[in-house]
Amino acid sequence: MLRAVIFDFNGIIVDDEPIHFELFQKVLAEEGIELTNDAYYARYLGFDDRGAFSFGYHEHNRPLSQNKLAQLIERKAVYYQEAIRNHVAIFPGVKKLVVELAQSLPLAVASGALRNEIETILTSANLIHHFKAVVSAEDVKRGKPEPDIFLQALAALNVDTSDAIQAGDCVVIEDSKEGIKGARHAGMKCLAVTNSHPAELLIDADAVVTTLETVTLDDLAGLCR
Repeated sequence: MLRAVIFDFNGIIVDDEPIHFELFQKVLAEEGIELTNDAYYARYLGFDDRGAFSFGYHEHNRPLSQNKLAQLIERKAVYYQEAIRNHVAIFPGVKKLVVELAQSLPLAVASGALRNEIETILTSANLIHHFKAVVSAEDVKRGKPEPDIFLQALAALNVDTSDAIQAGDCVVIEDSKEGIKGARHAGMKCLAVTNSHPAELLIDADAVVTTLETVTLDDLAGLCR
């Protein structure tokens, strides 16, 4: 039985994957590493900042200390704040679906984005009060495709709840292959949206849609039956 819904953030709620690509490309170029559009969408999308920079350095046989990694993440975060001042787009159907679901279910965000980025955009979109929990990159040591971030979100949803929600009663809404794997490893159902990848690359999800505009509470509940 459906008892909770967990949303990814980048590529599901906010249409900012192109911004993230441009900023990863910019920061890595400053370090002498080239990142192409094809490489980003094939191999980097789905990682949090920590995972993407680590992968980029490893892929180019470059050593990366924890101190240097922290500097790269902070530099990209500064660039991101500058970028979203000029452009923040919420995907079609998101606001309507979030409002509908929040009337009867607890909702969470589980994202590899930084907390400040998530909360800034959810607040500006007047959506933050609909979410009981926000779990960000800072809250877990292992990002997607590991299940940690989804299990952390479930734990947060179960705070002050006598009748604990089980993983199998949760639907995760994702756009990346890594996110789908993480949700499945957590024992949760997954609805994938083709915002970032074509449907044929998202076949491990329980269902795939092209937009959230037509998704309803009954559709998500059907995944848990």
